[in-house]
Amino acid sequence: MTRGQKRLQLFANLAVGGTGLVYGWMLYCLPPAEDDPFSITVVNHPWQPEVKNLHVLCAPLLVFAIGAIWHGHVWQRIKSGFPARRRVGLLLAALALPMVASGYLLQTSVDEGWNRVWVWTHGLSSVLWILAFVGHLVGRRRARV
Repeated sequence: MTRGQKRLQLFANLAVGGTGLVYGWMLYCLPPAEDDPFSITVVNHPWQPEVKNLHVLCAPLLVFAIGAIWHGHVWQRIKSGFPARRRVGLLLAALALPMVASGYLLQTSVDEGWNRVWVWTHGLSSVLWILAFVGHLVGRRRARV
């Protein structure tokens, strides 16, 4: 991976992961700001809609960053059997599709049942992605020392 790809990957993960965690905290951990019987969505914080929009707008950057390293880094390591940080790297590769696909399906889902499926799939795969990405970075630092 080039230095630019590493920086893009780090920035995209910070932007999307950070906004996603903040949005999740606002949505699931804060009490509702006001009870509006005419509101379609639950708003627990005044900035919640903006954080969600920022998350959705930053997400294509992460998709691009994953695509930018897929052939030269991910696929080459999978084919060659490269052992360093292999389990965490394989976990990241496996989580990419469900995380990205469920994020897009969540935006287009109208059925309440399917929406719940995509929320859980996206939330679980995204939290695992963040943990695996941090583990991948920590493993890189340890391998360097």
